[in-house]
Amino acid sequence: MEQRGCDSRRARGYLVGCVVAVLLWSVASAQIRYSISEEVNEGTVVGNIAKDLGLDKSTLRDRKYRIVSSNADHLFHVNQNDGVLFVSRKIDREEVCAQSSTCLINLKTVLENPLEVHYVIVEVLDINDHSPSFPEKEKRLEISESVLPGARFQLKPSRDRDSGQFSVQQYKLSHNDHFRLEVRDKGEDGKIPILVLQKSLDRETARSNSLVLTALDGGKPPKTGSMNIVVNVLDVNDNTPAFSKEIYSVTLSENSPVGTTVVQVNATDLDEGQNGEVYYSFGNSVSNTLFKLFDINPSTGEILVKARIDYEERDKYEIEIEASDKGLAPLTTEKSVIIQIVDVNDNAPVIEVTSFSNSIAEDSRPGTTVALISVNDLDSGLNGKVICSISDNVPFVLSPSLQDDMYSLVTKSPLDRERQSKYDVTITAKDAGQPSLSSEKTISVVVSDVNDNSPEFSLSPYTFYVTEANEPGASVFSVKAFDRDETDNARISYHILRDGSKDNKVTSFLNINTESGDILALKSFDFETLKTFQFQVVATDSGTPSLSSNVTVNVFILDQNDNAPVILYPVSSNGSAEGVEEIPRNVNAGHLVTKVRAYDADIGYNGWLLFSLQELTDHSLFGLDRYTGQIRTLRSFTETDEAQHKLVILVKDNGNVSLSATATVVVKVVEPKEAFAASDVKSAAMDEEENNVTFYLMITLGSVSTLFLISIIVLIAMQCSKSTDYTSKYLQEPNYDGTLCHSIQYRSGEKRYMLVGPRMSIGSTIAPGSHANTLMLPDRRTAGEVRYI
Repeated sequence: MEQRGCDSRRARGYLVGCVVAVLLWSVASAQIRYSISEEVNEGTVVGNIAKDLGLDKSTLRDRKYRIVSSNADHLFHVNQNDGVLFVSRKIDREEVCAQSSTCLINLKTVLENPLEVHYVIVEVLDINDHSPSFPEKEKRLEISESVLPGARFQLKPSRDRDSGQFSVQQYKLSHNDHFRLEVRDKGEDGKIPILVLQKSLDRETARSNSLVLTALDGGKPPKTGSMNIVVNVLDVNDNTPAFSKEIYSVTLSENSPVGTTVVQVNATDLDEGQNGEVYYSFGNSVSNTLFKLFDINPSTGEILVKARIDYEERDKYEIEIEASDKGLAPLTTEKSVIIQIVDVNDNAPVIEVTSFSNSIAEDSRPGTTVALISVNDLDSGLNGKVICSISDNVPFVLSPSLQDDMYSLVTKSPLDRERQSKYDVTITAKDAGQPSLSSEKTISVVVSDVNDNSPEFSLSPYTFYVTEANEPGASVFSVKAFDRDETDNARISYHILRDGSKDNKVTSFLNINTESGDILALKSFDFETLKTFQFQVVATDSGTPSLSSNVTVNVFILDQNDNAPVILYPVSSNGSAEGVEEIPRNVNAGHLVTKVRAYDADIGYNGWLLFSLQELTDHSLFGLDRYTGQIRTLRSFTETDEAQHKLVILVKDNGNVSLSATATVVVKVVEPKEAFAASDVKSAAMDEEENNVTFYLMITLGSVSTLFLISIIVLIAMQCSKSTDYTSKYLQEPNYDGTLCHSIQYRSGEKRYMLVGPRMSIGSTIAPGSHANTLMLPDRRTAGEVRYI
C-alpha cells in the first residue's frame, strides 16, 4: 500500500510539472491564428491581436509594436493604437500560395521594452474567382477502328487557379454513342479526364466523331471551361507498347549537371513495322515545370536533366511517361517514374536584420537592444544548422533568443560618440555542412549625440586693441567657441553678460552677433575718456538642457591723433590766441620776451608739440625754442629797429597726420622809462593771466590724475581675477616748460609697452602697428603676442 501511494504521488507530481511546463512554453511562444478570404478590400480587419494576446493597448505605441517579418511583403499592417491587424492591399491567394491546398502567411510581431516576439498565422481562404481552362481549345485523337471497347484515352486535364473545393471537381462529356468519361484523381496533380471507348468504332460508318468535354469547379454556381475533341478513326493497330517494369523509382542529387541521365525506360510492342516501333514522350499530365527541368529521348527512353534541380524547391517528382507505337493509329501506354531528390549543402545561410532604430544614444546602458537578427538556411539536417557570431572589436554582443535562429544585438559597454560616432558590425553565419558555407552581413550602428560637452573658447581670456574713433556699428573684434557635440548640441549662440554695474556700463554700447560671435561697437571710442575696459561673453549651445561657458574680454583703446593743440598762452580777452609784450629797447641778446604755452590731449607722438615761427617781421631779432616755446632776443636793439614786431607762432603735434594751432605775439619796444612805468600795470595783468593759466593746468592735471587712478583700479582688478599680467600706469610728466605730455605703460603676457611723450627712454623702439604712438620697452622675459584691431 505504501508503495502504491508513493507511485501515485510521483505520478501526480509529474503531471503537475508537465502542465506548468506547457503553460510556460505557451507564454514564451505566444501564437494566434486568423483566417480571411482573398480579394477582400484594403483596410479589412483581420483580428485584434492585442485583445487576443491580452496585451495592454495603452503601451503598444510606446513599445513600438509592429510587424517585423512575414512570408508575404506588405500584405498586412498593425495599428499601434489598438493592436488591430488590417489588410494592406488586396490579396490574390493564387499569387501568394500558388496551388497549395492551404495558404498560410506567418507574421512575426515585436514589442520593445521588454522585447517580446509573437507569431500570428493568417490563413487566406480561397474564393471562386477563376474558371477552369484547358491547355488546348481542340484535341484531335486518332483511334483505330480495331480498338476494342474499354480502351482508355487520357486527356490533358483542365486547370483552375483556384484550390480546394473551387478547383476542378468534375468533367462532363457531351452525349455520344461510342465514348464515356472516367476521371482519375491524382491528388496534387488534379483530376485527369480519360475517354473510355464503350462501343467499337466503325470507320466506314463515321470517319470522325466530335465531342465536347466540359470541366466544372466546385463553386455555387460552378464555373466551367470546355474543350472540343475530334476523334479520327484509323485502321487496325491492335497492340499497345508494354513497359519492362511495373515501377520506375530513382534518386537524383540536386544540382546535377545538365545532360545527366536520370533513368532509362523501356517498352516493347508486339506489332511489326511501324506499328511495332516505339517512341517515348512525356504524358499529357506533365506540367510545364517538369518540361523545363527534364527531357526525354524519344528513341531510347532516357530521361535527362534539362535545368538546375533544387531540393529546396521540391524534393520529389513524379513524371508520366508515354510509350507509343508508330502505327497509323498509334497505341499508347503510360507509366509513372518517381524521382527522389537528394539534398546537398548548396545554400549559404541568409541573415535578416530588423533594426529597431537607425541610431542609439551614446548614454545608453549596457544591454540595450540595437537590432533583432534572424538566420535561415534552406538546406536540411546538418546542412541547415547555423552558428552565428560577430566581430570582437565592437562594443556589441549577440544574445540568443528563445526562438531558434533568432538573436538580439545588444550593447556590452558604454558608448562615446565623441570617440567614435559609427560602428560597422559584421555578422557571420556559418552552417554545419561539409564543406561548410557561410555568409556575412554588415550593419551600421550610428551613435547619436547627447549634450555632454560645454562650449570651449579658442582663447581665454581674449585681449583686443582697438583704435579710437572707430566706425559706429562696425565689427571691432570677434570671439569664437566650439563644441565637440553635433547638430543642435553643437549650435552655439553668444551673448554679452550685462550685470548693470557701473564698471560694466560700457557693455551697453556693445552688441554681439549671436551666431558668429562678431562684436560691434554702437559708438566710437575716445581714448581721452576711456582707455581700457573689460566684459564677459557667454557661449551657450542649443542642447536640452543647454550648457554654457564664459570668457573674459579685455579691450585696450589705442590713441589716434584726433586732438589739435590748444594754446594756453597767450590768450586775449576775446578768446583768440593773441598777446602783446612790451620790452625795453636796451635789453641784451638772449632776453626772454615771453613763452608760448600749449596743450594736446593726445599722448605719445600725437601729443608731442613742436613750436616754429610761421611769420616774423625781422628774422635777425627774435628766436623761438622749438621744444619749449620760449621767445628770446637774438641781439640788442638798434636805433633803426622798428618799435613793434609781429610774431606768428605755429604749434603742431607729431602725429602721422599732424594737427596744429597758431598764436600771435606782438612785441612792442619801448624806452626804459616807459617800460618801468608800465611794469606795474603789466605785472598786475601778468598775475591775472598766470592765475588763469594755473587754473587751466590744475583742471587738466586733475582730469589726468583721475583717469590714472581709475585705470590703476581696473588693472588691479584684472590682475587679481586673471592670470594674464596687465598693468597700466598713467604718468603726468612736464617734459618741458609750458607743454603737458602723457605717458602710459602696460603689460600683455611677457611684453611691456609704453606710450610716451617727446622725451623717449634710451633703448626704446617703436612697436610695429602702433602708428608711431606705442613704444616697446626692452624686457629680458620671453615676448608674448599682442593683437591690434
